[in-house]
Amino acid sequence: MALSREDAPGLLVAIVACNVVGAAPAFVTATGSDSWYRSLADPALAPPNWVFAPVWTTLFVLMGVAAYIVYQGGVGRERTTALALFVVQFAFNVAWTLVFFGSESIAGGLAVIAVLWILIAARLVAFWRVRRTAGLLLVPYLAWVSFATYLNYAFWALN
Repeated sequence: MALSREDAPGLLVAIVACNVVGAAPAFVTATGSDSWYRSLADPALAPPNWVFAPVWTTLFVLMGVAAYIVYQGGVGRERTTALALFVVQFAFNVAWTLVFFGSESIAGGLAVIAVLWILIAARLVAFWRVRRTAGLLLVPYLAWVSFATYLNYAFWALN
């Protein structure tokens, strides 16, 4: 499926929606959690905090594009399954921020991110089945959450 000018409004809505929903929990948990997070012993590979916003913004853009491709290019049960996995997986993405930062629970965050990783992998496969390009767009997301899982585990081990 090739995207055209006619796709621009829908594509923009998908991208903006992913960024708004994805960023919302960070605004909710920002008050107070910053001092808690700074008090934690950092894992060896922890990137500087400024890295997270551009990485997540990029990933949310890729997720929006992938979801739009599946929505527009799929039909039937495969599309329905892929989009349902998208919603459930995104809920776990939001939940991780609320649990890890909002509840200041490293162990709880680790449990959520483990489920999130499985859901992302399942979503990648489901998107791939609808449109290969949509699945490929999720590879960086799975890679980043794999790294985030290491970070979450390392924070748990160190603190």
